[in-house]
Amino acid sequence: MTLCNLDCRYCYLPERALAKRMRLEVADAVHDTVRQWSRRHPVAVVWHGGEPLATGLSHFHALLERFGPGEDHPVVHAVQTNATLIDQAWCELFASRPVYVSVSIDGPGPANAARVDHTGRASTDKALRGIERLRNHGLRFSLISVVTDPSPQAAADLYGFACELGCDLLGVNLAERKGVNGAAGHEPGPAVIAFWQELAARWQADPRIRVRELEDAYSYVRAELTGTAARRAALPIPLLPMVTFDGEVVPVSPDLAGFSSPRHGPFTVGNVLHTPLAGLMAGAGGVPWVAETLDGIANCRAVCEYFAYCRGGQASNKYFETGCLDATETAYCRTSRINLMEGILRHAEHAHS
Repeated sequence: MTLCNLDCRYCYLPERALAKRMRLEVADAVHDTVRQWSRRHPVAVVWHGGEPLATGLSHFHALLERFGPGEDHPVVHAVQTNATLIDQAWCELFASRPVYVSVSIDGPGPANAARVDHTGRASTDKALRGIERLRNHGLRFSLISVVTDPSPQAAADLYGFACELGCDLLGVNLAERKGVNGAAGHEPGPAVIAFWQELAARWQADPRIRVRELEDAYSYVRAELTGTAARRAALPIPLLPMVTFDGEVVPVSPDLAGFSSPRHGPFTVGNVLHTPLAGLMAGAGGVPWVAETLDGIANCRAVCEYFAYCRGGQASNKYFETGCLDATETAYCRTSRINLMEGILRHAEHAHS
């Protein structure tokens, strides 16, 4: 589903005003491969857009039904939503499958001001009502928040907000230049470091919820301390396919979906309506733009001291910042990896000084 009922000022998606829904035949084709994969290891299907709930309850239910309940190897479903459309019927559907819910909301008050509808009206109250309905139905949920103005106070407010709402997990994205959002991202430096430092301090003082970025950073620190960082760096980079509404497959960096390169053309490796998803993924490495992406990971491995931590960064950031996929350091690397690590190390130093 490409349509979104909101028009967030930092959104990177190119077609969020167009109602393009996934055809049921696409879901059928994806399920054929997902069922094979689920016999070997757990598989999660994440529904996102746009706003996936904008497809409507009956159509979303029909898409889920394509994956069949009660199989020997069930598939886990999750949905990324702005929560503004959640009502009792949606909660009943989420509970019956079940579907794990992740909510996009940026924090309290002004922190969520960029998340407006197509008439410019604020969405916060509707989102909070949706979250309250999830809670009333006993449904667990996580948050993903975009931070547009990083500071220690922003970190404190965001963490307190997430704890108050009672989410399981908080994911933090710094606003960045990507896709149709041409606005410059944050400059690395003291303000960003101080944001991450305060977030680490708040979490340590009250670790009632998980924080995605801190979990990843601390797992890397543990690997360094236990001498297993080299093994972590050597693990294969997983290809995580994203299937668009019309069946096109983006095997790496799903933020590239819907975009094209002057050199490579559309960022896709084929369509599940013509070739099984398993076959498209097996041959993805031979597609020029994917090969260039893998070259970029190899370049990062060769030159970056943080490779065991970030494992090659994000191809979409490389492309939208530099125009190529085999670049190395990006603004995302500096602000959301290097500055993050500096922030938690500063917190550790202050906590033990």
